[in-house]
Amino acid sequence: MRITFVLPPVGMSGGIRVIAEYADRLRRRGHEVACIAQRENQPGLRERLRNITRGRGFTLPARGPSHFDGRDEGLRVLSRYGSVTADDVPDADVVVATWWETAEWVAEMPARKGAKAYLLQHDESGLPNQPSKRVRATWSLPLHRVAVSRWIADRVRAGSGGEVVVVPNSVDLELFQAPPRGKQPTPTVGFMLAGQRWKGVDLAAEAALLARDRLGGLKIIVFGAYDIRERFGLGSAAEFVQAPAQREIPGLYARCDAWLFASRYEGYGLPILEAMACRTPVIGVPAGAAPELLGGGGGVLVPSENASAMADAIVRLTQMPDARWREMSDNAYHTAAGYTWSDATDALERELKRAADGGTASAGAVPADSEKEHLFG
Repeated sequence: MRITFVLPPVGMSGGIRVIAEYADRLRRRGHEVACIAQRENQPGLRERLRNITRGRGFTLPARGPSHFDGRDEGLRVLSRYGSVTADDVPDADVVVATWWETAEWVAEMPARKGAKAYLLQHDESGLPNQPSKRVRATWSLPLHRVAVSRWIADRVRAGSGGEVVVVPNSVDLELFQAPPRGKQPTPTVGFMLAGQRWKGVDLAAEAALLARDRLGGLKIIVFGAYDIRERFGLGSAAEFVQAPAQREIPGLYARCDAWLFASRYEGYGLPILEAMACRTPVIGVPAGAAPELLGGGGGVLVPSENASAMADAIVRLTQMPDARWREMSDNAYHTAAGYTWSDATDALERELKRAADGGTASAGAVPADSEKEHLFG
């Protein structure tokens, strides 16, 4: 098939990682894949001055680092600012929207650009600075809809009706792996450091500091693009690793007894799977795919907006007998190992072919009990 993905500006987000992975794998299967990305908006004067202080120069390049780095074949970033139009994309068998704005653009493209599909990776209507009514309106566009989690599919179905296929995200088990191990000599937890409130870093930080006081010591490891530990009261209490390379991240996960996932609003939550693949149990809240992923015993689900409950879980998990922790660690690994990119690519490939052939979303596409059984069984 000739497949085109239409993207917002590419970067280091989890959604861009998913698209880059699919594009790479579909290309290796013999498909002709193009990825057309919107150009990042030119920064204003204030942002340019901020970039100077950060050592980036007065202007930004067409794009910064992204998950397409090292596998740029088929990626084209527009040379101009603005939306991706039909003139920017090749004729194809199927054209895939990957963000709410791209869904509007794809819906307007002529039939020669391909059958129209929509890879839903989040409910962007609840994200800051996004027009919620316009976002929700894209759910009703005549596009073949594929969601990365049941949480998204349920919201889209409730808001628009019709069928939505669930193709869960997966994890690169060649990259994210670690040998079996016991607990760390010093109790250790980790989490990602991000400034967006919906990522719940304030809750993870509060929980870690509460547990640190109760345990009389707890090592905290965080990583992210910028060192904003002070914003969350962490300071020197947490070890910070700035923008680690992908090959370094598995080692960070593997240094922890537990990984914290405290997002208030999440389409999927790839770090959950990545940590579990590295045999690190996850303490998470019921957002994104956390309920399904942690249901197999590879972690602990705690209530949302409750740092005290997360702290309790940290204490329990780090203080449990080593044999019990190893059992939880093994469960985490075996859960993650059931979500392979090969299986996910099979499922997405099947749906793109169905769209190209003029079919509709699979009947029963959002299973009541086990989305993995439906897709991978």
